[in-house]
Amino acid sequence: MRRASRTAGAPDELERRLGVPDAVVIGLGAMLGAGIFAAPGPAARAAGSALLAGLAVAAVVAYCNATSSARLAARYPASGGAYVYGRERLGAFWGYLAGWAFVTGKTASCAAMALTVGTYVSPAHAHVVAVGAVVVVTAVDYAGVRKSAWLTRVIVTLVLAVLAAVVAVSLAAGTAGVTHAGGGPRVSFGGVLQAGGLLFFAFAGYARIATLGEEVRDPARTVPRAVRLALGTTVVVYALVAVSALTVLGPGRLAESPAPLVETVRAAGAGRLAPVVRAGAALASLGSLLALVLGVSRTVLAMARDRHLPPVLSAVHPRFKVPHRAGAAVGAVVAVVAAVADVRAAIGFSSFGVLAYYAVANASAWTLSGTGGGRAGLVPAVGLAGCLALALALPMASVISGAAVLAAGAAIYGARRALAGRAAA
Repeated sequence: MRRASRTAGAPDELERRLGVPDAVVIGLGAMLGAGIFAAPGPAARAAGSALLAGLAVAAVVAYCNATSSARLAARYPASGGAYVYGRERLGAFWGYLAGWAFVTGKTASCAAMALTVGTYVSPAHAHVVAVGAVVVVTAVDYAGVRKSAWLTRVIVTLVLAVLAAVVAVSLAAGTAGVTHAGGGPRVSFGGVLQAGGLLFFAFAGYARIATLGEEVRDPARTVPRAVRLALGTTVVVYALVAVSALTVLGPGRLAESPAPLVETVRAAGAGRLAPVVRAGAALASLGSLLALVLGVSRTVLAMARDRHLPPVLSAVHPRFKVPHRAGAAVGAVVAVVAAVADVRAAIGFSSFGVLAYYAVANASAWTLSGTGGGRAGLVPAVGLAGCLALALALPMASVISGAAVLAAGAAIYGARRALAGRAAA
């Protein structure tokens, strides 16, 4: 097997600057983004009054994925996440496919985050603002990972304050009550799964921690702790927000709201908070975009090192110690997508790609348990099954487009292998 680590002090080695707090904040910055402000509406449309059941499904799958990712990151503390894990545990093709799914899916997710910023800041000029946001975030990432972590910490603090205000005014409102949480769209098992898939889109930020495995101090200790702390905090926040929205609006009204948390504070009699919530949504999306660009560029770096992507993208800046060319390339592609894409299509496509990525991560973790028996084998098995179930439960357009892109990636891999074989002959 290829070595998971690189020679210490090599010129293309990233610098280990991040501790547990920084890694947790980067994960929170990715998870507490646009999803918390936008996902409850479409999730309620799918699951109705069983919205919390969909949240529970997403949380269980996310926990399994987080546990698998943490075990693998401790074993393989290099940039690339499941691309590295799949390559080392399952073979080059599966590592490549995980990296392809991550880069394509998360590029769409970056565009969705940028478009959410644009929609909340200036709906009439959403695409222009989105492109500007991508340029700013790419510049921050270029300046170094510690600056990115510092800015993310500020954003996470402000977003948590906004969400705390939403929960407080909602639960204190005279209109709130358990009876509001009933009714709405008809509940079905498929609807609960689809809600779980949609909500999972916003849970996927802990992948940013794993992809930063080469930039954290003591990764065997830091990565597992940071993953679990970030995920646990996010589950609690999401549950509180979902309960607040359900008790104030009810599932039917929640399902029809394009800006569910703005609608929630208005229905709770705190309309003066609506501009604050809108600002919080834009800020949260900006934080997610920052963390996502950070993670995607590290996977591009890992794939470029193995020549699955142009080797020029594997360069590390001699001063800032970041993959500056990979970051610039990711920023350029995201800016183009953000200039033309539809945010809803981008979210659906991204969800499919991320679930495919974690399916490979769970399959890789299952091989660590030898025979696959016991809890060590059960967690990745549940995670793998959950990823596949949620991916197939997504809207059909997302399933078809996601499967087509994965097939295209596999075809490119096969063509490259064939050409290499001919050259060797």
